[in-house]
Amino acid sequence: MAASGTVGRDTMADDAVADQDRMRRFHDAALPCLDDVFTLARYLMRNPSDAEDAVQECYLRALRHFDTYRGPAMKPWLFAILRNVCNAEFARRGKEEVPTDYTADDSAAEEMPMWQEPQASPESSILRQQESAAIRRLVEELPRPFREVIVLREIADLSYQEIAEVAGVPVGTVMSRLARARAMLRSAWNAAETASPKPGSMPASRVSP
Repeated sequence: MAASGTVGRDTMADDAVADQDRMRRFHDAALPCLDDVFTLARYLMRNPSDAEDAVQECYLRALRHFDTYRGPAMKPWLFAILRNVCNAEFARRGKEEVPTDYTADDSAAEEMPMWQEPQASPESSILRQQESAAIRRLVEELPRPFREVIVLREIADLSYQEIAEVAGVPVGTVMSRLARARAMLRSAWNAAETASPKPGSMPASRVSP
């Protein structure tokens, strides 16, 4: 019996060490992505409190399934989990948004080879000015599928392929949605500037293709 008890204690000690090592590896891999995950959650949920809840649930799920993580890109993996969390919450609220892809966008997407990533766009410059409440509001007003893809691309700086993996759609759909999102954002920005020009604000020509 004594030997059996010793073996049991040794097994428990080994499990505790393994859990601590797992927690350390998860902390080291996932914590640096926390700000980016919260940024995406804020844009998806459009409410800081809801975003915090979504991020907490995302990290709990990620820790629970960390043994299945094979890398190497931690951030897209976390984004995919966060997206599932947000989708589940929208479904619970009965506010599921159905992606709407426009045929007109396909031609714009096809102009660029799928293996070629674009250079910095005017939208990138605008969106990286995250201190601007006006810019955040314009992005938050985009329909969710387009809001999601433009945040993943222009703020999180994911590649087309990474966005496709996060969203669970083909790369061509990512390009189509991104083209549409950029057009919608440009239109909204130009309309806002025309309606209420401010000294030192960005001219409409700066956000033209």
